[in-house]
Amino acid sequence: MLEFQLAPRQGDTQRIGYEVANLIVAGWTGRDEAALRHHIEELAAIGVPRPSSVPVFYRNGALNVTQATRIQVLGPDTSGEAEPVVVAHGGKLWLTVGSDHTDRKAETMGIALSKQLCAKPVGRELWLLDDVVAHWDQLKLRAFATIDGRRVIYQEGTLANMRTPADLIARYGSALSPGTMMFCGTLGAIGGIRPASRFEVELEDPVHNRTLQLAYDIDNLPVVT
Repeated sequence: MLEFQLAPRQGDTQRIGYEVANLIVAGWTGRDEAALRHHIEELAAIGVPRPSSVPVFYRNGALNVTQATRIQVLGPDTSGEAEPVVVAHGGKLWLTVGSDHTDRKAETMGIALSKQLCAKPVGRELWLLDDVVAHWDQLKLRAFATIDGRRVIYQEGTLANMRTPADLIARYGSALSPGTMMFCGTLGAIGGIRPASRFEVELEDPVHNRTLQLAYDIDNLPVVT
């Protein structure tokens, strides 16, 4: 069971328990074709097959979603991806941040498999989606990664680079039922995709002067054959 603080712009905040019934991970969601090709090519450079169509919608096990501040992964070949996450609750859509943590070695064999193999950390606060849709393109997504003991900017850009939730849901083909979470895609990695010992995500709303945040550490388990 997850716990969120609902934080609409109007009305009282409240804490809720939330059980994930369906997890959808949208991929190749870029609006800018040049940026999308860049992300496809950076993945191709590490052996990931190019998609046959875009966007695509991967289904993952709902139990992969976590709010833990530390996750365990198998081996050294995983990395995070900063993403806006749409959450269906109480007849409304809400927004938080997440990391589509992915096994890059397994990704060369199958993207759906690679996404299923890792936990999907999410934040603890939800904004009402209706509070930000009018200025969606101004929201700023960024990630920091701690690599070899050094904290570096790993991803950064506005959501103008990505398809809107309404667009993605329409392309998915059905409304999001209660208990459904949809990861909405990511930005290209600055300096290329690489593993880290810690991953931090921020989604800044410059209009309402607030920020959604997520941070977690990564433990690499040994691979025994």
